[in-house]
Amino acid sequence: MTHIVLTGAAGRAGRVTLRHLLEHGYQVTAVDTQKIAPPAGEFSGKLVATLQADLTDLGETLEVMQGAEAVVHLANIPAPGLQAPHRTFVQNIGMNHSVFTAAVMHRLARVVWASSETTLGLPFDVPPRYAPIDEEHYPYPESSYALSKVLTETMAVQMARQSGIPFVALRFSNILGPAEYRRFPAEAWPDPQARRWNLWGYIDEQDAAEVCRLALTAPLTGASSFIIAAADTVMPTPSAELMAQVFPGVPIRDTLSTHETLLSIGEARRRLGFDPQHSWRGTLTEDGQERWTDRSAEPGYTALL
Repeated sequence: MTHIVLTGAAGRAGRVTLRHLLEHGYQVTAVDTQKIAPPAGEFSGKLVATLQADLTDLGETLEVMQGAEAVVHLANIPAPGLQAPHRTFVQNIGMNHSVFTAAVMHRLARVVWASSETTLGLPFDVPPRYAPIDEEHYPYPESSYALSKVLTETMAVQMARQSGIPFVALRFSNILGPAEYRRFPAEAWPDPQARRWNLWGYIDEQDAAEVCRLALTAPLTGASSFIIAAADTVMPTPSAELMAQVFPGVPIRDTLSTHETLLSIGEARRRLGFDPQHSWRGTLTEDGQERWTDRSAEPGYTALL
């Protein structure tokens, strides 16, 4: 597969994924409701088009996906609480149905799409049944946003069955980068309760982009869903201590390494070849001091002269 349609290309994950796909030789049609700022000029030959489209409209969706071989569908209302719950549900379901239907009508080779960790029970006001949680801790939607993702996963199962096209759902944890990492010492570390809502999980934006690429070519059939998280938590406190302090009594199924993620990525490792390479520990030390890194290539970086 060489020609990919990337939806949500102007969004947080989309911008990084666009650059990543271009860097790895894909031709990309970038689609969003907003104007898309294309990456630097060296990719101009691989960027087929930047298009604005309403993906809840099947006609527009069919048009932007014409000629593609696969789709990476990251467009959606990205989180609960951003607008009225019913509006989030209707927009996400409508958009996902349009994209999936267009993929089937165009006979694409694969559909990779952004599901969510919220399908697993977030914000864990009801404690998880066990930890680390894995794909079997599904479904437990606690918001209309999470429900839209659960129902879309069901939709993907049926469309994959009917069409023979592999559908790959990536249940992304909270997508973050260096700007957010620098806030951890003040906003996350002093109180373990502050980020209990997703078991202190996250995924670095660079690893989120890479797993989108891996999902395009992994040997999969039917509809598959994977938890996608960093290999560690956002906390300098050991994972077993966090669970004992915040969720006492929740069974720990596996022996935890010191800072091991409590959102199991074992299935993604085995079936996608996913091996997260990035962590907040590349930006900060565990006492909150910043490590020196060359940030000249970061989006929005401006040198201080």
